[in-house]
Amino acid sequence: MALQAHDRAVETTRRRLNDRQAALIEQLLEAAADEARERGYEGMTVRSAAKRAGVAPATAYTYFASKDHLLAEVLWQRMLLLPEIAHDPGSTALERVTVELRALALFMADDPQLAGACTTALLGSGPDVRSARLRFGNAVHSRIAGALGDDADPLVLQALDLAYSGAMLWGGMAHITFDEIPEVLGRVAKLLVEDQR
Repeated sequence: MALQAHDRAVETTRRRLNDRQAALIEQLLEAAADEARERGYEGMTVRSAAKRAGVAPATAYTYFASKDHLLAEVLWQRMLLLPEIAHDPGSTALERVTVELRALALFMADDPQLAGACTTALLGSGPDVRSARLRFGNAVHSRIAGALGDDADPLVLQALDLAYSGAMLWGGMAHITFDEIPEVLGRVAKLLVEDQR
């Protein structure tokens, strides 16, 4: 179930926000996404996002410690909007994992410039970026684990987590396109996951 804008903004900043502040956070996130699309990771700044959002840079820095923090939170917001998949009860673990990995891989494929900028930012330092990275990683892990089922081999789960992370990193570095990632991950899943119910 998708969170409302206010709840997503609170999740982003980990602060208590009123409705006006939550709306401001949403504006900054949208502005940052637009800036990253137009200028790429290198050209986008917190100041340029603040200017586009129509707020003072100091206001933007009140909520986001750095460019990496801001872009990592853009990615996290996209993850929060990704709907949960209702898997067919008769599907195999391989079928469920393949569908889940496809959804996780494609949720940014239609926006490759932004995906690359956000992937780069997610590798940044600082406690706020680490927090976003941890939330993102936990969400991915939870979705893959749920698709595998309760009796999944922990090493298979870890290998799929690593395959997803590596594939997204390769996409961010333009070694492969984001559109190619689902097929690559599907082949990895086929190697790792037994086709059983």
